[in-house]
Order: sequence, then C-alpha cells, then structure tokens
Amino acid sequence: MSEKKETSTLARFLMTTACFVVVIWGLNASQEFVVPFLLSVMVAALTAPPLFWLKSKGLPSWAALVAVLLVVVIGVVIVATVIGSSTSGFMAKKEAYGNELQEKLDMLYAGFDSMGWEKPEKVIGEQLDPARVMAFFAASIKTMTGVLANAFLILLTVLFILLEAATFSGKLQTAFGPGQGTLGPFEEFLKSINRYLVIKTGMSALTGFLAGIFLAIMGVPFAALWGLVAFLLNYIPTIGSILAAIPAVLLALVELGTGGAVGVGIGYVVLNVGIGNVLEPRLMGRGLGLSALVIFISLAFWGSVLGVGGALLSVPLTVAVKIALSVRDDTRWLAVLMGSGAGARRVAVTADAAAKEEVASGGGAG
Repeated sequence: MSEKKETSTLARFLMTTACFVVVIWGLNASQEFVVPFLLSVMVAALTAPPLFWLKSKGLPSWAALVAVLLVVVIGVVIVATVIGSSTSGFMAKKEAYGNELQEKLDMLYAGFDSMGWEKPEKVIGEQLDPARVMAFFAASIKTMTGVLANAFLILLTVLFILLEAATFSGKLQTAFGPGQGTLGPFEEFLKSINRYLVIKTGMSALTGFLAGIFLAIMGVPFAALWGLVAFLLNYIPTIGSILAAIPAVLLALVELGTGGAVGVGIGYVVLNVGIGNVLEPRLMGRGLGLSALVIFISLAFWGSVLGVGGALLSVPLTVAVKIALSVRDDTRWLAVLMGSGAGARRVAVTADAAAKEEVASGGGAG
C-alpha cells in the first residue's frame, strides 16, 4: 500500500515538473507575443480604476474609455518621442564615447603605474570594456524601440481588456455564484495587484522625472533618455537603480570629468534612497516587499525566459505570485518566505495582535 502511495507521489511530482518545463519552454518560444500581452495586462490594470471612476461620475462608458485610452496614447507618444530623438544621436556617438572612456581608463592605468601599483587592466578591461559597455546600452535602446513597434497591438489588447473588465465581475458571479467565499480571494488579489502597480508606477515615474531634470541641470547628454531608463528600471528594486545610474555616470565622466561623474553618482544615490527607501515603503507598506534573493532569482529567471522585457517585468510578475499566495491560508507561508524580513516581522506582529484580540473577545464573551 505504501509502495503504491510513494509511486503515486513520485508520478505526480514528475508530471508537475514536466508540465512546468513545457510551460517555460512555451513562454520562451513565444516571448514576442507574451511580453506585449503582459505589458497590455499591466497597462490595463493601471487604467481600469480611472475608467471605473469616470463611469461612477456619470460619464458614458464609451467616453470614459476614450478618455483613458487617450491618456495612454499620449504617454506612448511621449516615450516614443524621447526614444526616437535620442536613439539616433546616441548611436552616432557611441563609438566616440567608447574611445573617450578608453582614454580615461588609460589615464587611470598611468596613475597606477606612476604610484608603483600593479595595473588592474586585466580586471577592468574585461569587466568594463568601453566598447562592450556602449554596445550593451545601444542594444538595450534598440530593445525598447522594438517594444514600441508593438504599441498598436498593446493598445488594441488594452482596449479589449478594459471592455471585458466592465462585465467580468458579473460573469464570475454567474459562473461561480455570489458570495465572498468564492470571489473574496480573487477580488483581494486584484485589489492588491492594482495597488502595487499604481504605487510602483507612480514612484517610478517620479524617479525618472527627477533623474531627467537632475541630469539636464548637470549637463549630461541625452538626459531625457536616461530619465526614461531610470523609470523603467525602477521596477527592479536595488539592482535596477544601479543599472540605471551606470550610463549617466559614464557619460558624465566623459563630458564633465571625474567631479561631474561623482556628483551624478551622489545625486542618483540621494534620489533612490529618498524615493526607494523612504517614500515608497511608506506608501506601499512592507507587506509587498520581496527578499533580495527572490528579486535576484526572479530577475535571472524571467530575464532568461522572456528576455529584456521579462527582466523589466520580473518583479511585478513575482509580486503577483506572492500576492496570489498570500490571499489563501494554506499558501500564505510561501508568501512570507518570499517577502523581506521586515515584511515577515510585520505579518507576525499582525497575526499575534489578531490572536490576542480573539482571545480577549472570547474571554469577554465567556
């Protein structure tokens, strides 16, 4: 009897593993479709609350939908303009920037040599090859341009998602019946996801805007482009802010010298600490945080499966999984393990307070 049970457990494990591998392979093979679709879902989640708010104020459904889509189109046009106006200029100068960075490195090597120190040329040359760095940034910009090429498909998908959202709740009620026992966890999941995306997008937009203004004041070339990069990479906690600062600091080193590069680096640190470590946690709360290990693993996993688009969406996707696990009692422990230490302590304090309140109310009733 026990042998049959062990065989059944092993068979389920192998079947689950095989299904997981097939799904991941399918996502990787169809990433050109999956990434725009995920972006569409993200945009729809951000625009659904304004749509429902406009409808609650008496605006007809079609007018509310047109108003929301108009705002989305304006945002896409702004992003396309920034990328389009900066791409050609950066591509034309990337080789010159690479050569100037190489000259800075040669000066650094000469300084080490004059002090009798061993040249770190092998380490720096392999890890910070100027030509390779500039080629990487150029490829990243081309990737963003490729995503914008699917803008029409993304907008069309957002339109149909928003049209479906108006009747989706009624369909669920009809399909599964009314009552919080059926729809409660699902509605809590949607609200949590929407709250996370709204706050994260707002903080990312603020980070990108302030970074662009700061770089323009400092005189760093293509300030608007690096502000947009800061906006996109801010969806990746900690790692994203470091990656976003690299091109701005390197260009500041070329154009403004060592002092300017140090000033830009300090500005990025102040900006990301102020928004990422102070303002954002106050608005979002610690409950939606992820541990540093989970962030790194999700970045590597989704980046390998879905490419650059998957890397940008890695944290929102992982947060969605964490929220889905947290709304059910039997999987909440997994959500706690995925979260940060501060989030786990907060959950423990909340659970302890709830238990004490239940005991107190029970004692009062007795």
